[in-house]
Amino acid sequence: MRFTAFLTAAACAFLAHAAADEGKPYKVVDGYKVDRNTMEGFRAWRAAACDRCHGASQQGLVGPSLLESFKTLSKADFVKTLTQGRLEKGMPSFSESPAVMQHTDGLYAYLKGRSNGDITQVKVEELK
Repeated sequence: MRFTAFLTAAACAFLAHAAADEGKPYKVVDGYKVDRNTMEGFRAWRAAACDRCHGASQQGLVGPSLLESFKTLSKADFVKTLTQGRLEKGMPSFSESPAVMQHTDGLYAYLKGRSNGDITQVKVEELK
């Protein structure tokens, strides 16, 4: 009887953990090992030199803190900002940048993971 109760509790815990991860656009282990898509997003971040305005740790410089912005920014608004820019605030459009536009999902995943605190290190590695 105790063993059955233990198995039931273990199954419930597993399902709760799986459900918590469902809506996340990334997979991360140990705070810095990420799935391929998120890794491509990190590479896009570096290639576009986003850190020049948003800071090396996404904490904000002349541009806003993405750690804070991504707590409320929808993916649709993120993509709109990338493609159209916010020229009045100094944010350029990246619509002509294949390095960015081909990896919008991964870039969103990387920044969302950083904002959520799941990706704890700026520099990430691809999960093997």
